[in-house]
Formats: sequence, C-alpha cells, structure tokens
Amino acid sequence: MSNRLRKIILKARSQVFSEKVGNNPSVFQGEGYDFIELREYIAGDDIKKIDWNITAKLQKPYVKVFREEREINVVLASMLNGSVYFGSKKLKQELIAEIVAIVSFSALRNGDLFSSYLFADKLYSYTRPAKKLFAVHKSVDDILEFDPIGKGSNFKTLTATIMSRIKRKSLLVLVGDFFEIPELKVLAKKHEVLCIIVRDKLEENPPKFGFASLVDVQTGQTLEGDFNTKTVKEYAAKVHEHDHNLYNALRKERIRFIKIYTDEDPYIKLRRLFGGRS
Repeated sequence: MSNRLRKIILKARSQVFSEKVGNNPSVFQGEGYDFIELREYIAGDDIKKIDWNITAKLQKPYVKVFREEREINVVLASMLNGSVYFGSKKLKQELIAEIVAIVSFSALRNGDLFSSYLFADKLYSYTRPAKKLFAVHKSVDDILEFDPIGKGSNFKTLTATIMSRIKRKSLLVLVGDFFEIPELKVLAKKHEVLCIIVRDKLEENPPKFGFASLVDVQTGQTLEGDFNTKTVKEYAAKVHEHDHNLYNALRKERIRFIKIYTDEDPYIKLRRLFGGRS
C-alpha cells in the first residue's frame, strides 16, 4: 500500500467510524424504500410524498407510503479527465480519491452495498458491488494510480454503462470537476443521483501573472498570452457563467449537488449533502 493510499484510507476510516458521529449511523438517509400503497394526506405528512397525479384526479391529497429496504445500493462514478490533474493545495484527483474513500466507508458502516466506476473518455476500471474493505482500497488506489493526462470526459459512455449494468434503483454518486455540463436526465429518472463538484479555487479565480505559456493537460495544447487583470476577470466570469448553467441543469433534473475545494475537508460537506437527502 502506497503512502498516499494509506494516508487517505486511515483518515477516511477514522472520520467515518469515529465515536464523535456515533449518533449518526450513516450519511445515507432518505431514499432506499419500496412503494407499498397510497393513502389520504394527514396533517404533518411530508408534502414531498404527495402523489400529485392521484391528488388531481380525486380532488383530495394522497401520499405515497413506503417500506424501508434493508440496504441501499451505492454506486460511485468518478470522472477523471485531464483537468483533475491540477491543484494549488493538492490535486483534484487526490480529493476525488478522498471523497470515494469517505462515501465507501460510510456505505460499509451502514451495511450497504457499494461499487465504484472510473471513467474518462471511456470506462477504465470498476469494482463489483461489495461490503469489503478490500473493495474500498481498490477503488481509492485505482483513482490515485490513474493517469488522466491527455484524456477527455465522456458522460455519454458513463450514462450508457450505468444504465446497462445497474438494474436496481440505486444511489448514484457522480464525482468530477464538471467543466462540461452532462446530460443526466435518463440516470435521474431511474436512480437517485448526487453530484460532487471538485474544484480548486485558483482555477476559478486565477491571479494575474503576466505573459505565460500554459499547457492544457486534457488536450496537450499550449496556450500563450498575457494574463493581466482584464484577461483573468473575463476568464473568471466565464467560469461563473458555466457554473450557473451547470447548477440550473442539475436543479432541472432535481439532482442534489455540492462543490468541494481542494483546501477543504470533504467529510464535513459530504455529511451536509447526504444529510439533506429526502
């Protein structure tokens, strides 16, 4: 086991299994239920459970009643295109590995099945559904040892792969820097989808550093120019616009999401994301 892998595994395991979170047996709360029946709405019921189609037909509010399943099927899909090989504090690639470790250990703690997929321009590796420590180690190690340089992102392949391989409704956690806006409508209809956006603050708000040559690690192309105040402001504005469109696209499909930066502790934000599931 490499030092990087050991450090990430030990930290994630300690955070997830710490006594400090003993009153919270799992970050996975909410979905993972089988539909049983419909009944009339009672004051105090969760309005999110209202079946609006039946309500409109019968002119009375009806809610869906569910029976909790024993386990959730947790599927992690990491998108490791070339741009994740960047970071001012640590590489985004390493942060993705930390996130996968935390979510995987959380699934183990809750007795849930989890599997992990690694994508870029195609599917590169995956672990089968399991409840074993070895599967966590392999998932994290695959991410740390992967070479993303020169590779683009292909969300169409990701969608097609998940749809063909995962038949049961699952909790699908997508992790990447999302510098392109994916079409997730099909996945969101079948699964509960959560997106974790991994970024470095420097790439969103770069400093002015004058004339320089930059290499795009995804395409290998070299960009030369004067990165002055005007240039970096225009760049930051484009990133802001992109993220605005990304957030709107995710909200349209009712996909919960969160952004985690390379200088932040991912565990705290992940608890917030999973704790808000409904």
